[in-house]
Amino acid sequence: MEQKSKFTTLPVFLTAISTILGAVMFLRFGFAVGSVGFMGTLLIIFIGHLVTIPTAMALAEIATNQKVEGGGEYFIISRSFGINIGAAIGIALYFSQAISVAFYVIAFAEAFEVIKPWVEVNLGYIIYDNRLFSIPALLLLILLMVKKGAVLGMKALYIVVTILVISLIFFFAGSTPFNETFDASLLFKNIRADKGFFYVFAIIFPAFTGMTAGVGLSGDLKDPKKSIPLGTLSATIIGMIIYVFIAYKLASSASVTDLISDQLIMSKIAFWGPIIPIGLAAATISSALGSFMVAPRTLQAIGGDKVFPRALMNSWVSKGTEKNNEPRNATIITSIIAFVFILMSDVNAVAEIISMFFLVTYGSLCLISFLQHFAADPSYRPSFKSKWYLSLLGTIMCIYLMFKINTPYALAAILLMILLYLYISSKSGTKSGMASIFQGVIQQLSRRLQVFLQKAEKQSTEEDWRPAVICISKDSFKRFGALELMKWISHSYGFGMYLHFEKAYLSKESKKSAQVILEKLIQNIADNKSNVFVETLVTPSTTSAIAHAIQQPGISGQPNNMILFEYKRGETEWLSEIFDNYSLIKTIGLDIGILASSDRGFGYKKDIHIWIRKEDYENANLMILLSYVILGHPEWKKGKIKIYAAFPVEHLEEEKNNLIQLASTGRLPISSNNIYILPLDVSKNKIDLINEFSADADLTLIGFHESVAKFEDRIKLFQGYDKLGNILFVNTLKTKLIK
Repeated sequence: MEQKSKFTTLPVFLTAISTILGAVMFLRFGFAVGSVGFMGTLLIIFIGHLVTIPTAMALAEIATNQKVEGGGEYFIISRSFGINIGAAIGIALYFSQAISVAFYVIAFAEAFEVIKPWVEVNLGYIIYDNRLFSIPALLLLILLMVKKGAVLGMKALYIVVTILVISLIFFFAGSTPFNETFDASLLFKNIRADKGFFYVFAIIFPAFTGMTAGVGLSGDLKDPKKSIPLGTLSATIIGMIIYVFIAYKLASSASVTDLISDQLIMSKIAFWGPIIPIGLAAATISSALGSFMVAPRTLQAIGGDKVFPRALMNSWVSKGTEKNNEPRNATIITSIIAFVFILMSDVNAVAEIISMFFLVTYGSLCLISFLQHFAADPSYRPSFKSKWYLSLLGTIMCIYLMFKINTPYALAAILLMILLYLYISSKSGTKSGMASIFQGVIQQLSRRLQVFLQKAEKQSTEEDWRPAVICISKDSFKRFGALELMKWISHSYGFGMYLHFEKAYLSKESKKSAQVILEKLIQNIADNKSNVFVETLVTPSTTSAIAHAIQQPGISGQPNNMILFEYKRGETEWLSEIFDNYSLIKTIGLDIGILASSDRGFGYKKDIHIWIRKEDYENANLMILLSYVILGHPEWKKGKIKIYAAFPVEHLEEEKNNLIQLASTGRLPISSNNIYILPLDVSKNKIDLINEFSADADLTLIGFHESVAKFEDRIKLFQGYDKLGNILFVNTLKTKLIK
């Protein structure tokens, strides 16, 4: 049976404001003013709210975009980041909320400091340990929450908030002899804390972390989209204003010595002193009540998402009472955790632990908001919008403050988050994480970069050339040579787009078939850690396929400058179709590469041989550059380049000097020592020479001239290399002068 939600905005506000104006305000704020002065305290308030205000705005934004159910912050994070990472953050958040119960109960016990002298004088009993008060207080809270749940908690919250307001009124109404002689100019005096500014900040910061306390009531709210933003933001802003006035009142009403030494200095300033311990008790017990209402609901929501490895545990934790779905079992677990930390009985130590986990949570909320601003997801349409720079500021400040407050605790918190995420991911059936948000961000970034590069002034020169290759193949799963070559070209220096050509008319069936092929290709490049962009192309003819391919925009934002084909040696049909469309390719001005695949493949990936011929000198630089690019891939880390040139004996010396001249002037980007000049006599043609010297090469590059396309027997010019492995035939349409 679906339960009717009963809470409005006021409980969200009261839960948040009573946590903000809690233990730290009464017990530690005077110490802060005495340690760093009025201006230093204002700086603490300002820095603290550089986290809390962006977080409150991010929370308001995210909450107004989606239906917020039980679990509060956990629900928002898990539905934005995915269950895996959301659960990791959610478990850490739950621990911080559960430990907060102990923190506030420990602080509550310190309110009884004022009655210790009376007990000693009148009853003759000396109280050494505040756990005499904190443990019974926790047991009473547990009894109330298990028996009555959130309904009684809210009724008690109204009472304690009323006492809190009265205590603040009495505090501001009070005066001291110091106040009557106070020099206002001292407010601007610079005071240096003995242990440093951030030591004081670490003690005070937990005062500002209560602004999301009311979010945990999300499952009990009539209208979470309205109540969470309004209640959270108003509590944050009002709390900040009150703290500024409290800082002024303390600075103008007590000496530095009194502020530092007396943790209940507010009672000396108040119109009626006893109201401050009463207010402290009220504030701490209300904060403890708020945390006790929120923490079990977070754990209940985590169990409801089946995060824990055991089904029985998930069921037990998520189970609620039949009447109001109160998380009774989760309350029992929360009680045990709180009891363990109450035994520590150290407010400052517990406060630092809480701060780490709250900062992780706040940083996550701000990060979600920041990323969503750039993801441009059409489904992300919050009625309240924060600013991306505020969310970014909140994220950065959270990380910065974690390490400033306590670096070992910060590292421990981050390590715990990583371990939780890895464990949950290993046990979870779903692999989704932040991918959906980051995918949108990357898509938008890619789009903007593409537009920027297209608009940018083109200053590309011959010296700036780098391969931007588009490959078209119809045999993607018969031979993998083309994909391998594209992987090497695209590894570091170049860009590659691989098009699988499906020769068919475009229809629903052919498109579906092409999509299946595309998914296989994507998996293939993922398995091989390739940077190649893959796509499928459905068209009824080779001519239309090539026409589509050569008009594709470059994935780098700059036009493609080379097209690559592949065929199996001995099969001539595809090679013939390539040259039938040579003039079409030439009109676009693309360089051409034709990979002739052999059964040997690329062998051991050690030797690349380049053959330079007099009739196609212009291809030399392109072949050399492609070889350098290929060697940049780790699979070729032991590879080397050998460059061969063969000339008739009678012209050998002349052509050798010519090549040396080209190398020395930089027109060939190599040393002349790397060129092997071979004599070509009448008894041996060039193909025989190449077969002899490159038989063991793993890749051989051979240039060809565009005049080949005009020959009727052009296919024969690509045959006869029977002793070679894979061959890349290269034709450049633009000379490249590579420095």
